[in-house]
Amino acid sequence: MSEASLPTPLPILYRDETLIAIHKPSGLLVHRTLLDRHETRFAVQLLRDQIGQHVHPVHRLDRSTSGVLLFTLDREVGKAMSAQFEAQAVDKTYLAVVRGHPPEAGRIDHPLTRQFDDYEFRPQDAASPAQDALTDYRRLAVAELPYRVDRYPNSRYALLELKPQTGRRHQLRRHLKHLSHPVIGDATYGKGRHNRLFKELFGIDRLLLACLEMRLTHPVSGLPLHLHAPLADDFALVLAGLGWSAATAGRGEHGEL
Repeated sequence: MSEASLPTPLPILYRDETLIAIHKPSGLLVHRTLLDRHETRFAVQLLRDQIGQHVHPVHRLDRSTSGVLLFTLDREVGKAMSAQFEAQAVDKTYLAVVRGHPPEAGRIDHPLTRQFDDYEFRPQDAASPAQDALTDYRRLAVAELPYRVDRYPNSRYALLELKPQTGRRHQLRRHLKHLSHPVIGDATYGKGRHNRLFKELFGIDRLLLACLEMRLTHPVSGLPLHLHAPLADDFALVLAGLGWSAATAGRGEHGEL
């Protein structure tokens, strides 16, 4: 995403004295990393400048994933909120467009090796052991397009609702690759021929994965908090083109306490 195409200001989904949630666009990094040292704009910096306060991210979204991104406005509250994520006490719901027609519902139980941040210590000896990783999914819609991409005359795609039960890095993308139904637009774990077809048909060049909902306990009030993000316009355009708009009607309308 170019600097000119970033939404200004960043859409705020929810805000109180201690928490703020935004709708992160695809292509925006959460914070600076050594691997992306050429980038000049990040969600942390943009939001800080937008509201005039320091903000503290408490979880991650991949650069290419859009949707709900939560920050705290206080470091101590941030520690409490991070503990909820680490304890897997935050319920997250994602949407993804994938290749093929997976089963109607299921659980992906496939351990994943740890992926380190560029600033973390990496063991020099044997590879890190795989960590438990669970993802539940539900198929919402399917489509078949009259384009030969693989060895078949038509190409099949599906819309999935995903609920990660653990929080491993790139878990959803890696799990869907393991299921042989990679996310469309995934340059790392996906299939380039299908990605190129979607670019030709819909003019999009992004990962079709979005965090639409998040349910958690407010770290100060103790009340349940339900955050929603609308589908990004380019994501919604793809769903409309595939005849799937009805499958997501009413999702991601607002944040509520």
